[in-house]
Amino acid sequence: METSFFSSLSGSGVVTLAVGIFVIILVLKGVRIVPQSEKYVVERFGRLRSVLGPGINLIVPIIDNVAHKISILERQLPNAMQDAITSDNVLVKVETSVFYRITEPEKTVYRIRDVDAAIATTVAGIVRSEIGKMELDEVQSNRTALISTIKAMVEDAVDAWGIEVTRAEILDVNLDDATRAAMLQQLNAERARRASVTEAEGDKRSVELAADAELYSAEQAAKARRVSADAEAYATEVVAAAIAKNGIEAAQYQVALKQVEALTALGTGEGKQTIVVPAQALEAFGDAFKFFGGKK
Repeated sequence: METSFFSSLSGSGVVTLAVGIFVIILVLKGVRIVPQSEKYVVERFGRLRSVLGPGINLIVPIIDNVAHKISILERQLPNAMQDAITSDNVLVKVETSVFYRITEPEKTVYRIRDVDAAIATTVAGIVRSEIGKMELDEVQSNRTALISTIKAMVEDAVDAWGIEVTRAEILDVNLDDATRAAMLQQLNAERARRASVTEAEGDKRSVELAADAELYSAEQAAKARRVSADAEAYATEVVAAAIAKNGIEAAQYQVALKQVEALTALGTGEGKQTIVVPAQALEAFGDAFKFFGGKK
């Protein structure tokens, strides 16, 4: 009897132990610790049940199943090269790069199979479409605006997949050799044209400055003549006033003074020379001296 008791007790203990282990297993299966960089998609009988965020989460063991573990870290698509034709019929090869991250895993896992391939195809189509609306010069000069447009259009296209496009880049725009050579020739021609225009503008400016200098010289000469004329007019007025005041004596004085100045100029000339003074000149000197005497 004693042996039977211990035997029965031992059997119940095994059952209790088994039940305890089963409960522990259920608890372990019902608790899910999700890393910060991931989200878990939970299914129940093959259908979407919930999405588990970072931290400790509880699910129903056996019934619920973690079907997908999705990383929410930012990803980069491999650099892609696609052909595009501009509106002025120039073939270009555009190298693009796209960065994205999954924000709604339940959309991504149930609506698209290959995320990278789908985004790459979408980007290629949008790039060809947008470049086809622009000329080559606009593609080169408006690259920032083109990138912004491509990013916005890609975001709209992939929004249904639960994806956020964080950045889109156009790394390079390559041309074929023939187009590159033509552009180089055009660039050289434009540089030559600018040099010609600059040289012509320089010549024009030089002519304008020379004309301004001549005009300034003429103006100054005219001013000098005006001053000289004003001086002569003033002297004439003085003489006229003296004649009006002193009569003929002032006139004789002026004539005598001019004769004296002329004889003085002849006397200071170079070389030896003989000066013949007419009798009228001597009389003029006398008249002048008389005038001086009379003034005193």
